[in-house]
Amino acid sequence: MSEQLDGFDLKILAELQRDGRLTNIELSERISLSASQCSRRRTRLEAEGFIRGYQAHLDPDRLGLNLLVVISVTLATHNRDNARRFQQLVNGLPEVLEAYALTGEMDYHLKVATRGLAGLSRFVNDVLLPHESVQHVKTSIVLNTLKHFEGYPLSGS
Repeated sequence: MSEQLDGFDLKILAELQRDGRLTNIELSERISLSASQCSRRRTRLEAEGFIRGYQAHLDPDRLGLNLLVVISVTLATHNRDNARRFQQLVNGLPEVLEAYALTGEMDYHLKVATRGLAGLSRFVNDVLLPHESVQHVKTSIVLNTLKHFEGYPLSGS
C-alpha cells in the first residue's frame, strides 16, 4: 500500500468502488470528512492515478452477451514480436473483457463474452485460430459466476 494513502483516502477509495456516482457531499457523510476535503482528496487520487476512471456495470444478458468463456491460448512461437502481435490482436477485440499473460502451461487466458455458441465458434475459428501468433486454443464455458469483481481489498476501510 502506498505511503501516500491515509485512512481517509482508503475510505474514499472503498466507497467509490461501491458507488462511483457518489457526490462529494454523500461521500463526506459516509466517511465523516468535510465535502471540500473529500473533493480535494478525490481530485488528488484521480490525478495520481489511484482512480483510473468511472464506469457503469452493464448486464451482459440484457445486452445479448449470454456466453462467458475463459480461453487459454498458446503462442506459435515464443518471442517478443509474436507476443506483440498477439497483444495487438487482443487489444482490438471487443469480445475480450480481460486478458492475462501467464506462467505455466498456457501463455494467456482471455475472458470473453459472446452471443451464444455461434458467436464463440466465430470468435475461435475465424479470429483466434487463423491468427499467425496462435498455435493452440482451449475454451472453457463458464457455467455459473460465483463472485463478480466488486473492488480491490483495501485495508483500513
